[in-house]
Amino acid sequence: MAASSSEAAGPDQPAAIARAEDEAAKRVAKTVLVLMGVSGSGKTTVAQELHRLLGWPFKEGDDLHPPANVEKMRAGHPLNDQDRKPWLEAVARWIEERLAAGEPGIITCSDLRRAYRRITVGDRKGVALVYLKGDERLIAERVAQRKHRYMPASLLHSQFETLEEPGEDEHAVVVPLEPSVAETVRDVLQRLAAAQAEGRGALPR
Repeated sequence: MAASSSEAAGPDQPAAIARAEDEAAKRVAKTVLVLMGVSGSGKTTVAQELHRLLGWPFKEGDDLHPPANVEKMRAGHPLNDQDRKPWLEAVARWIEERLAAGEPGIITCSDLRRAYRRITVGDRKGVALVYLKGDERLIAERVAQRKHRYMPASLLHSQFETLEEPGEDEHAVVVPLEPSVAETVRDVLQRLAAAQAEGRGALPR
């Protein structure tokens, strides 16, 4: 009798995913990764795993918010474009510093609108935009199970209202969220390696 899908996966599935992560990591060229997506899409968790696997410096983009932005979000009020501008400029400076040094890096930034990504990514060479894509229902379930330092779950819908998914001309690496972090990280690495093989996103040698 054929095994069920869960039985077929078996206890070795996590080990297989880990091997796939390691193999894909070896194929990824140095770049500055910008992980974008709405709050709750797993940007920080995925970035931390990429940092572990690749050894590249990691910056939590939320740490670059001015104190006034933090207080506004903590109070349950969504940011407007005027609020976001100094934050986006700070993210861009971090990226520029890595590029100027010729070194890779990983930074998280919601980057919800095309106009925001023009500030953070723009036409910079050696930067790869990774979009962690998930539907609102799935992400709402995840947000309900966590406690963010200052981003309340009530602001999630406003993030989806603001979100403009990257267009083809932005050459983003789009990664649909998988059931586990390990599977999502594996997909990020594999899709990034494939994009770089096409000549997109790697730092100049």
